[in-house]
Amino acid sequence: MALIDTARPTGAEHPGYTQTLPCTARSALPARSLVHTALETWGLEHLSDTAALIVTELVANSVTHTRTRTIRVTVSRPTETFVRIAVADSSKAIPMHRTTAGDSDETGRGLAIIDALTWRWGTDLLSEGKRVWGELKCEAGE
Repeated sequence: MALIDTARPTGAEHPGYTQTLPCTARSALPARSLVHTALETWGLEHLSDTAALIVTELVANSVTHTRTRTIRVTVSRPTETFVRIAVADSSKAIPMHRTTAGDSDETGRGLAIIDALTWRWGTDLLSEGKRVWGELKCEAGE
């Protein structure tokens, strides 16, 4: 799989890393790698498993519910107390938090999982699409 670009610092006012990837299920692996690398850099390896699941669900939502060609994965640390994991795509469709997935349903739980794992999560409308994000608390000194 050819990556659209390599991971790089965000250049924003707070630390972060970002990478543009194809909007395919195979992009979950490099997205998890990006998140793991950022958390390791910040000494927050203990959040890696949870963060990997969050980014995997966010990528899956873009792949399943949009027809966009690429996604942009970002992991940032806006403050010392939390990490933000986000996936942006060119769709303006706001994700719906389904609460009706049955026991035998194989889909429909992505945002419920994100809701259960994060401190908070949300969607930002952008001029070119939307960004869905989740935040994990990471108290300084943990």
